Amino acid sequence: MANPRIVFVHRRTELQELLDRHATRGQAEFFLRTRGRNLQDVQDRHDKLTAALAAMRASIPAEWRQADVERADLSRFLLADDDIVAVVGQDGLVANVAKYLNGQPVLGIDPEPGTNPGVLVNHSPAQAAALLAAADSAGLPCQDLTTVTATLDDGQQLSALNEVFVGHASHQSARYQLTAPRADGKPASERQSSSGLIVSTGTGATGWCASIALERGGRTLPAPTDPRLAWFVREAWPSPITGASLTEGALLAGESLRITVASDQLVVFGDGMEDDRLTASWGQEITVELGRTPLRLVA
Repeated sequence: MANPRIVFVHRRTELQELLDRHATRGQAEFFLRTRGRNLQDVQDRHDKLTAALAAMRASIPAEWRQADVERADLSRFLLADDDIVAVVGQDGLVANVAKYLNGQPVLGIDPEPGTNPGVLVNHSPAQAAALLAAADSAGLPCQDLTTVTATLDDGQQLSALNEVFVGHASHQSARYQLTAPRADGKPASERQSSSGLIVSTGTGATGWCASIALERGGRTLPAPTDPRLAWFVREAWPSPITGASLTEGALLAGESLRITVASDQLVVFGDGMEDDRLTASWGQEITVELGRTPLRLVA
């Protein structure tokens, strides 16, 4: 393979944020003590992340280009098609990166093995370095994880690795007309008032979606590579003008969930990133379906 650019993605550590807020280590230590915590634990996690980043940077061949981006700056960072994205942190950070990708391979690196679940950050720094060293001749072995995409009728679009949420920006009820596919091929439609909808991939089926499925008797959810989505309506309210019969289902390739907004405003966000969201106003239609571009996770 040609010499690529490797982009390291990470979050600011808790220690860095504490120092930003309290200016000195002494002030940060006092703040933590008042909450029954100690600075050493925070320092240890900071050291593990910085050590993992340093080890990865040192292992990259000299002819490769490198770049570094924090989670908060992802929306302003321009990724090239031939980049390799190395995510150093927790599983959720891989999901945060997913919406900005266009088929680039993602290498998940766990700086704290045994602390994180390690489902998406599934390599130690040493393992990741060995994979990159072998990539010159063999390429990177990737597993394609299904994504979900929400599109507004004005062309705005948002993709996610775990799930897409559609609902009110606060705790108020979301009002909309829901149209969903049925097994007989004829779409079903219902006007609803609810706490919003969740449309999940198989990767997200171990998170938010799993708790909803468990409450409803343990519905069978897709696996991460299945070309299928699971959707759930949260707390649908039956009333003279709203129903609660169309509250869950699956979306296969070519199928979509359509939500026509009947509130002043509904929001759409993916993978818990509420600040990076789409806003739909009265009468707009939101279409949610399988994403066209999977996340290519280095296996």
